Amino acid sequence: MSSFEHRGRWAGIALVLLSAAAFGSGSLFAQPVYGAGVDWLVLSSWRFAFGASLAWIWLLASPERRLGLRSMDRRGVVVALGLGEALVARTGFCIHPADALRNVPKVGGTKDVNLAKLQRLAPTHVLVNVDENRRETVDAIRAWPGAPQIVVTHPNGPDDNLALVAQMLAHFGAQPGVPDRAAALTRALQHELASTRPGARPAQRVLYLIWRDPWMAVARDTYIARMLGRIAWQTWPDVSGGAHGAARYPVVRGDEPWLVDVQQVLLSSEPYRFTEAHLDQARALCPNAYARLVDGERLSWYGPRAVPGLRYLRELAVAEPG
Repeated sequence: MSSFEHRGRWAGIALVLLSAAAFGSGSLFAQPVYGAGVDWLVLSSWRFAFGASLAWIWLLASPERRLGLRSMDRRGVVVALGLGEALVARTGFCIHPADALRNVPKVGGTKDVNLAKLQRLAPTHVLVNVDENRRETVDAIRAWPGAPQIVVTHPNGPDDNLALVAQMLAHFGAQPGVPDRAAALTRALQHELASTRPGARPAQRVLYLIWRDPWMAVARDTYIARMLGRIAWQTWPDVSGGAHGAARYPVVRGDEPWLVDVQQVLLSSEPYRFTEAHLDQARALCPNAYARLVDGERLSWYGPRAVPGLRYLRELAVAEPG
């Protein structure tokens, strides 16, 4: 049981006992209270209001409980570090792990955050990502009175997961259990990274598609491209997208001369959900390539999900086309 659960249990016990004492003592004070003209409904309302006030005081006095998640896999690393009960907000794209996030309030999408709702939830930290969240949203949060601390993440390759865990440890390492969980996650990541290297694998030209109408791929300086590079799969087009912006996900027109040299077309399951119905279109785009569906979550979601993601990548590497 985490320290949050321990505190929650004891606080709950205290509130139950206080409530029982309050209601149990009602009969002792019934005569003077009712004699003063206060009926039972008003008296009960005041008791409930008193209990609710105590609950809110307890929550606001525990700032470590109030984290806001607004992007993809920051919430994964937060939960993996034992801080799941500290989450007070998430965007609609924060869906894993489902059990830990089911009751966490949603505050819109990554690009259209409901700032008023997020502010009411009073997080002490808001975790954001350069690719997923808008700069103007972050600026608006920073302008709040008593603004929460903004934690900016921007992993650009699987190796950056180690820095991400270290970053979370720097912010939340004072919480019980977090250092041990961070160390375990770091060891798991190091093992999978060491096991997933190009080695003697022959290089392949691949087109990784994330969208259609128009077709959209990934630049070579994105997390996905560098992930694929660990098994010697080189993404096309041969472009860099920069630190942020639309250039990181270039449009493919369909008339580029390099398309005939592509050896594999990878149709991602997200953000566009490609299905088998799109395989023929992919083959027409790259007539000499083998087209397959791939799990976009496992290839693009970082944090703790990079551990199974790297294993999945090795499975793709050994799977025979056809």
